[in-house]
Amino acid sequence: MHIRIACRSALVAVLLSFAAVPASAAGEGTRADRSCGDLQLTGSLPAPPVGMAVQQAVSIGVDCRPRLGEVRLTPLGRAGGTAAGAGTKDTESGWHRLSSWNEMYDCCHIRMTALYLTSHWATEGGRVVSAGADATQQWNREPWDAGWSRKSATEGVDCATGCPASRSEAHADFTYRGIFDATGAWYANTHHSYVDLKADGTAFCHFEVNLRHTFIGWNWQRGCA
Repeated sequence: MHIRIACRSALVAVLLSFAAVPASAAGEGTRADRSCGDLQLTGSLPAPPVGMAVQQAVSIGVDCRPRLGEVRLTPLGRAGGTAAGAGTKDTESGWHRLSSWNEMYDCCHIRMTALYLTSHWATEGGRVVSAGADATQQWNREPWDAGWSRKSATEGVDCATGCPASRSEAHADFTYRGIFDATGAWYANTHHSYVDLKADGTAFCHFEVNLRHTFIGWNWQRGCA
């Protein structure tokens, strides 16, 4: 397989919620017996200090329930995900930059699909004077032009200039047709990432992933830096 690229201060409370929806067994045959069904995972992490990364993993247990890993605060160079150019700011000019990653891995730790969001904003006089967002996606391909494919992707901000606060966001839909399902109708991953940008320079990262059919051992990695 190859991957195609589309291009210790205390942490505040971490918010996480799960909603699991079992797959219907009707008409699905033996695949439904092995599947944990449809799953939605959501969570939030605080933006870490400059030069650090905050990250967390969520795995699917043998009972098909999500297992929450610890929140880890690590130096940026030791963080997972893609955080190049992340966690920078210029206090004098009020310029800030924050990157987040939202990745889904299978039980063999192969990254199936991923969404990366970089948010940048400038503050002055207690307001966000400018804000913007850039996003990239990654998905795993298989031989013979098979595997995961990007169906759609968008990014943007809800307020770009003269704002008391701003939210940047990115969304990506992926479908699968390949070795594990030749029909293209069984698997689909949808990623959503958000960053709430404040005029005081602080930020909070929010994540969501919606999975059509999930298996034991799948692993969700998310973080920001």
